[in-house]
Amino acid sequence: MSQQQASRHDAWVGFFVLLGGAALLFLALKAGNLLSLNFDETYQVTARFDNIGGLKPRAAVKSAGVVVGRVESIRFDDKSFQAQVIINLNKGVAFPKDSSAKILTSGLLGEQYIGLEPGADEKNLAAGDRITQTQSAVVLENLIGQFLNSKAAEMGSTPASGNGKP
Repeated sequence: MSQQQASRHDAWVGFFVLLGGAALLFLALKAGNLLSLNFDETYQVTARFDNIGGLKPRAAVKSAGVVVGRVESIRFDDKSFQAQVIINLNKGVAFPKDSSAKILTSGLLGEQYIGLEPGADEKNLAAGDRITQTQSAVVLENLIGQFLNSKAAEMGSTPASGNGKP
């Protein structure tokens, strides 16, 4: 093989290696929910939560199990001491103004997302509106702590039955 053919062969191999690397990077970003190629128009609404748990930017916003938007950003409001979540909803999806938002978990220990439940108002949410009815994330550690405290209180209030008398 001549040197010119070997050089051309090496260039093609290099091109396909770069193409494969780019494909792997694309798949890794998609799998990690760090890349979303959604060119649909959106409108922004906000919601405030007392506790967002492990909710992250780019998390899904679902209604009836269908993704209808994404979390744009999360910030702490030092006046209300709540988390303010900015949500991008798909332009073709309209929700009534009295809709409610909950932070839910997919599976037992899965990632968290926002679940929207439509209300009954005749007017729809528009860009810049705020969802006022929210329910914070259920934190597993808090539930376990409440369960243990209730069991400890239960055991402390009942008399011990180990004295041998029926």
